[in-house]
Amino acid sequence: MTKLSIILPVYNVERYIKPCLESIFKQGLDEDDYEVIIVNDGTEDRSMEIIADIIAAHTNITVINQKNLSLSVARNNGIAAAKGEYILMPDSDDLLIENSLKPLLEKALETKVDLVVADFLEMGDKEIDNLKEIPQKDFQVKEKTGYELFMEDLNPRQCYVWRTLYRRAFITGKKLTFVPGIRYQDVPFTHEAYLKAGKCMRTHWLLNIYRRGHESAATASFNKKKAHDLCIAIAKTWRLRKMKKLPLSVRQKLDDDIFVSFSLLIYFMLYGVKDFSDRAEIFNFLRKRVPKLKFTHGVKQRVTSMMYRFMPHVYFFFRLVFKWVTPKPNFG
Repeated sequence: MTKLSIILPVYNVERYIKPCLESIFKQGLDEDDYEVIIVNDGTEDRSMEIIADIIAAHTNITVINQKNLSLSVARNNGIAAAKGEYILMPDSDDLLIENSLKPLLEKALETKVDLVVADFLEMGDKEIDNLKEIPQKDFQVKEKTGYELFMEDLNPRQCYVWRTLYRRAFITGKKLTFVPGIRYQDVPFTHEAYLKAGKCMRTHWLLNIYRRGHESAATASFNKKKAHDLCIAIAKTWRLRKMKKLPLSVRQKLDDDIFVSFSLLIYFMLYGVKDFSDRAEIFNFLRKRVPKLKFTHGVKQRVTSMMYRFMPHVYFFFRLVFKWVTPKPNFG
């Protein structure tokens, strides 16, 4: 029986893919217990050539080749091919911390939880290149419901799927999928997973090293296509409000999380989309997908909603003049 499927999409990451893949095989796991599914998303560089020797050296690697369809489609195809009881989806430019995965997997298999959410470190290229030893935290876990995990642990600016072990039967049973063809696909996926999960585990054990600040990162630049993608992610998350029997406190946090995504859209548009007509088109795009988008928790949300609906150009002016700026995120 395959205990774990590790799904690794690959697209134009020739500088990072080899250390990422090598880190997967430094987890102290028996290779008969897990599979690595590499999804070649039509990479245009030497990524697959660089890892060819690693692929040849391991019998538990499967390669799926597809034309460039996006990270979200690559993940969906990897999930469809997976056989493991649990699924891990690292980003191909990040790293797994050595020997960090085994205790998480053992705990997941023992408890049969839907999600195991771990911690991570954030580092730049130079820090990673000079890395010698990582002081690991004590391995302790706390059982939570999905709602508790959502309320207590989900930071809407850090909807990273790579820090979580997912029970495959949970993903397929709840029909969780990534929105095809968009960036920021982690946002609606993570929110939906937390809201639909039953029994979960939360630990401060370190699993990943998140590589920040390189030029191929998803948030390195912004344009109309990315704005549309973020609008689609907002719309998908907004639809989760229709879930039955959501507690009021959960519904309010969901609204607040959506407001964070909306504020980030404005932030990116301020500095990445300069043309007024393009900004208007993006707002119209969002309105068509979420006609009833409205925020009501507090004065700032109410004012923002009013200006978004009736005076968008004035809203941008005030954001620039009075520096109503939300900290720039790393959505993943």
